[in-house]
Amino acid sequence: MTVTSGAGRGPLDGVTVVDLATLFAGPLAAAFLGDFGADVIKVEHPAKPDPSRGHGPAKDGVGLWWKVLGRNKRTVTCNLSDPEGAELLRRLLADTDVLVENFRPGTLERWGLGPDELHAVNPRLVIARISGFGQVGPYARRPGFGTLAEAMSGFAAATGEPDGPPTLPPFGLADSVTALAAAYAVMLALRSRDLTGAGQVVDLAIIEPIMAMLGPQITWYDQLGYIQPRLGNRSNNNAPRNTYRCADGRWVAVSTSAQSIAERVMRLVGRPELVEEPWFATGTGRAGHADELDAAVSAWVAKRDRDEVVAAFEEAQAAVAPVYDVRDILADPQYGALGTVRAVPDEELGEVRMQNVPFRLSATPGEIRHAGRRHGQDTDAVFGALGLSADELARLRERGVV
Repeated sequence: MTVTSGAGRGPLDGVTVVDLATLFAGPLAAAFLGDFGADVIKVEHPAKPDPSRGHGPAKDGVGLWWKVLGRNKRTVTCNLSDPEGAELLRRLLADTDVLVENFRPGTLERWGLGPDELHAVNPRLVIARISGFGQVGPYARRPGFGTLAEAMSGFAAATGEPDGPPTLPPFGLADSVTALAAAYAVMLALRSRDLTGAGQVVDLAIIEPIMAMLGPQITWYDQLGYIQPRLGNRSNNNAPRNTYRCADGRWVAVSTSAQSIAERVMRLVGRPELVEEPWFATGTGRAGHADELDAAVSAWVAKRDRDEVVAAFEEAQAAVAPVYDVRDILADPQYGALGTVRAVPDEELGEVRMQNVPFRLSATPGEIRHAGRRHGQDTDAVFGALGLSADELARLRERGVV
């Protein structure tokens, strides 16, 4: 069986990915693979589309989040809980390289679609299983979302003001980190398959990748009993490190991770004597005097507009960045030079701007070829390529199987 690819040329040209996942982590992982040429086939329930189609703002009834999450994917519908739907998926997976799913553990097995059954159909299949808590353990069958991972990983406990509550991000941070980890894991499994000829299962719990991003917190506690406190925008490793309000009401962020940068900042803001203090010689020492350093930087910044502050820091070769909202991002020349934002063609909205692929390869760059397509738009083409006739598809559609 050959399914005509909707993918473009790229390092993953010829790789077929079936995306059974919903909402964010799994679908975003599949999108990352599609960005570099994989033919991604998104499978949704005939009567229950991916909930991300209804998340957030919409234009003319068209969900905009889906346009980003569904990019570079062909869309089909199939009721996997129906035996005929399960058999249709097996036929599709017989010539597929990667399956991405995020059902609660045990669900695919209940439908006769567990890894053992699928590897019997296609031993080369890489199965990426993304769930809140992983496939094993006492929490495995709990419903899990990125918010829970942000709470359980230690992220929320270390985020927020010292006297404030643990703070959750206003976007899918844990899901996005998991998506990157999942795409990386799939590539490793594909490389292993190149060497061995056999596919394997990727078990990815959303609670883990974000924890891996949190630095040495576990090692600190293991060796010192130290627990990372909430510090707001400050750091316990260096100072000054904060956001500062400018005279025009806009904000800048300052980082002084390097000793030389910290010295340049204090000279710039008119406090060179602080550089001579013994405690100033280390990041930890500066962090212990963050109030004094923040006060000096804040007073200087508060007298100047944002553009003046940024220009002065750049001239002094000190590290600063304006705090942007999306309007600033779209107007920024650096993002423009990198091509960070891409205008993507779309059949429903004409053209949609969104983030481009997150890195550039010199020989085989990724590409967003189209935004998320309509629910089930490619069902007939994809399943027709499996040998189903128009009459068979009509019968399955009448039964609610596709």
